[in-house]
Amino acid sequence: MGMLCRLTKWPSARLTARLFAWVAGGLLAGSAPASQTGRSAPPRRIVSLNLCADQYLLALADRTQIAGLTRNANNAAMSAAAAQTRGLPILRGSAEEVLAIDPDLVIGAPARRTGMMAALSGAHYHTLDLKPAGSYAGIVTQIRAVAKAIGHVDRGEALIARMDRDLAAIARPRPAGIAAYYQRRGFLTGTGTLIDDLMTRAGLVNLAGKLGKPVLSQLTLEELMVAQPDYLLIESGSERVVDQGTEMLRHPLLKDIKRLRLPQAWTVCGGPAYVDAARSLVNQIDHRP
Repeated sequence: MGMLCRLTKWPSARLTARLFAWVAGGLLAGSAPASQTGRSAPPRRIVSLNLCADQYLLALADRTQIAGLTRNANNAAMSAAAAQTRGLPILRGSAEEVLAIDPDLVIGAPARRTGMMAALSGAHYHTLDLKPAGSYAGIVTQIRAVAKAIGHVDRGEALIARMDRDLAAIARPRPAGIAAYYQRRGFLTGTGTLIDDLMTRAGLVNLAGKLGKPVLSQLTLEELMVAQPDYLLIESGSERVVDQGTEMLRHPLLKDIKRLRLPQAWTVCGGPAYVDAARSLVNQIDHRP
């Protein structure tokens, strides 16, 4: 489940006027939203509006190219690349910040097309949409898109080759049983997601798919007990009871179901951490009795 940093503040009147002028100027000139094709030089000021984009930039860009990362980029619980953000600008999430930076590339998400990304896609700014990756193939596509946009195609190909090599070195999984990616308040993650892709790679069958559930659904404890999965796949750290939502995961009805644990930072976004998640999942299964 990808998480987007939200821009929560409206621009000041002066900045709004500047933004309107830029966008209107592009529209009056008949210009389409800027693309990365035909860029003569790599961008020098890249702003990320997306937690996943943060991690791709940290893996592929020159540090001097990174002009702004999202507010969760340095949060180790959310980002697998948090340790690499030291010394880089972390944005609070306001439109003023983005406009003040005057970036020559903004990486966001399609949802932004109705808001900030739509405004920034005028002639003055180059933008790149980045959808949440639902599979390893999707991660590879995104690496190539980001690497091309920032002018480091070679680094993108090198990262893909390294990830392919590391994934190939993971022990070939055997059929391991049925697993439920069960989260606080009984939410269940379905097929077509990064978690589902990781389950398949580890030899697991996703309970949500077996039950015909959508991408995100809720399953009561009683329904879960009837389904009898072999494993519960949970976010490491979520078993600490802090509210009613996390208390469910400590319910006595679940105590005999084997647990597999992955840090949220490895699964909230696609990226290099996919390899760590796959390796950990296979190793945990292999060491189960």
